[in-house]
Amino acid sequence: MQQAVFLQTRLVPLLRQIPPDRKPLWGQMNLQQMVEHLSREGFQQAAGLLQVSLVTEAEQLPKMQAFIRSDKAFREHTKNPLMPEIPYPLRHVSLEAACITLQKDIAVFFDVFKQSPEKQVLNPFFGMLDYELSVLLLYKHSLHHLRQFGVEVDAAMP
Repeated sequence: MQQAVFLQTRLVPLLRQIPPDRKPLWGQMNLQQMVEHLSREGFQQAAGLLQVSLVTEAEQLPKMQAFIRSDKAFREHTKNPLMPEIPYPLRHVSLEAACITLQKDIAVFFDVFKQSPEKQVLNPFFGMLDYELSVLLLYKHSLHHLRQFGVEVDAAMP
């Protein structure tokens, strides 16, 4: 699965290439806040390490999961109603420390599913996700935030 390879090998190196003072094209998060967001609300949540509740109506879940499988990208300015209007304070002393944590969280995510391949984890917006859907969502989410900071990734390249 090329998306898994991208997440494990290319995501953090691409993030490290972004100048730390680059302003986002949209949204309120700076680069370090975005990296920390990918760690926590992305990979930690997808590994089942965070307690979440479903906020999407059950009848909408098939449509939401179809979006994950589609080639459609998250739109710019997509609001996450579970996140505050003002971004969370920084949790790490530096962008590099945040990148190191993100790389560890990526490894934990893949290890969790390696140990329990049939595992499913509740996502607050998309419902119960298995490994494949989780990887697709994490990939789509990561590309969204890379674009937020001006990095375009050729989706055909792992």
